[in-house]
Amino acid sequence: MRECGILMPVSSLPGPYGIGCFGTEALKFVDFLAEAGQNIWQILPLSPTGYGDSPYQSCSAFAGNPYFIDLAQLQAEGLVDAALLEETDFGKEPLTVDYGALYTGRYAVLRKAYAAWRARCAGQHGCAWYYPDEYYAFTLENEAWLEDYALYMALKAANEMHAWTEWPLPYRKRDTAALAEFSAQNQEEIGFWKFLQFEFWLQWNKVKAYANKKGVKILGDLPIYVSADSVDAWTGGQLFELDGEGKFARVAGCPPDYFSADGQLWGNPLYNWEYHKSTGYAWWIRRVRHALSIYDLVRVDHFRGFDTYWAIPAGSETARTGRWETGPRMDLFRALEGAMGELPIIAEDLGELFPSVRQLLAESGFPGMKVLQFAFSGGDNEYLPHNHIRNCVIYPGTHDNTTLADWWENAATAKEKANAAAYLHLTAACKPTQKQVAAVTTDAARIALIRAALASSAQRAIIPMYDWLGIGAEAHLNTPGKLGGNWAWRAEQGFAAPALAKQIREECEVCFRGR
Repeated sequence: MRECGILMPVSSLPGPYGIGCFGTEALKFVDFLAEAGQNIWQILPLSPTGYGDSPYQSCSAFAGNPYFIDLAQLQAEGLVDAALLEETDFGKEPLTVDYGALYTGRYAVLRKAYAAWRARCAGQHGCAWYYPDEYYAFTLENEAWLEDYALYMALKAANEMHAWTEWPLPYRKRDTAALAEFSAQNQEEIGFWKFLQFEFWLQWNKVKAYANKKGVKILGDLPIYVSADSVDAWTGGQLFELDGEGKFARVAGCPPDYFSADGQLWGNPLYNWEYHKSTGYAWWIRRVRHALSIYDLVRVDHFRGFDTYWAIPAGSETARTGRWETGPRMDLFRALEGAMGELPIIAEDLGELFPSVRQLLAESGFPGMKVLQFAFSGGDNEYLPHNHIRNCVIYPGTHDNTTLADWWENAATAKEKANAAAYLHLTAACKPTQKQVAAVTTDAARIALIRAALASSAQRAIIPMYDWLGIGAEAHLNTPGKLGGNWAWRAEQGFAAPALAKQIREECEVCFRGR
């Protein structure tokens, strides 16, 4: 089956409270996907955003983002009132996520909701600590990560949200007595963070079940690394490369490439792969099993890092000082498959690819990714549609690329535009002149690129929502290496119109994709 889908972050959905969430607009978007004949809704990581507002720099590899909790649902449950929602500042611009306003406004509302929920629970059965059965089931099923996460967030709150490396030594070193005393004195704060995860879980399961019922699968995203400022790093110990003082010895990034002349210095701690192997990759099995409990398919970010990864000495100012190291390769994926069976994984195999990376992808059997914006630099480029294989996923661009409209107008070189115009037959001439290329409209180029992606032999084609809408640079989700201003685009109210759904369905049907 030739499948098709749309990339649309939950955060980019419209709505009244500063960011997209699991409310009515999410369900309406599922309806739109079904009407458009789509098989897949691809989203970005659902984890809490961290440094630079990035979902790839989260405080937890397992927790969900409290920003996605639908406040209208909390109001319907009687946990918050309309006046509170009206008076709270969630950000002034409806088409942009204001993460600063969200941090202040959202958590204030969520704390009110928790207080109301606790009061309601305490009033039942004459018991001060009674909770619904669903809550107990959730905490029991997720206790392997939830307990540490809630304690970690309570400690962050008590330490003005500073990174755990800046906490008092007993907390930083996880002194048992100190943590037990803090936990005993901060049960309400710890309970607040558990409540948020419970609400996230309830609401997301409702959205996912609705999507699956409509024949739409959820394609989630698994970042390869965890953040240095995360509960995973705080509790991980030997899971990561440490120096003689117990600090992170080296950090993650990538060498100079298409996106950055200095490379990218991500700063994530690197895994101690020998230790992971000695445990049978237990932490990875737990992590992937959790991901597959909330998604139907998983895109594994920076797949090449499992073959060879760029290791940068801690304290470096740029990624140029790094060097290549060897990852776990198939040993990890054999362990994962041994524990869970065949894995519905898509490998993000972009960047500088060594022959060994290609070999790992082939051995794994996972579909890799093809990106049309990389296809027109010259020569018989592997990203050109005639070179695609069935076992891959084709994108016009990823969340790191700009939109097709902006690519054609600003980002593509003259050479790339000429090659694209010729390859896509955007002009009458097979070898168009500069003047002929300049006469090609942005919309014509955008539609041609989308149609080339849909016509690819790739089993799956994923088109970002902003490319279907023809939006420019304002919808560019992430510019690698740029701090601030990313992950902020939101769609206009009513973007998912019936006429657009019909157009998308027909474009996909021409290429025998969809349902």
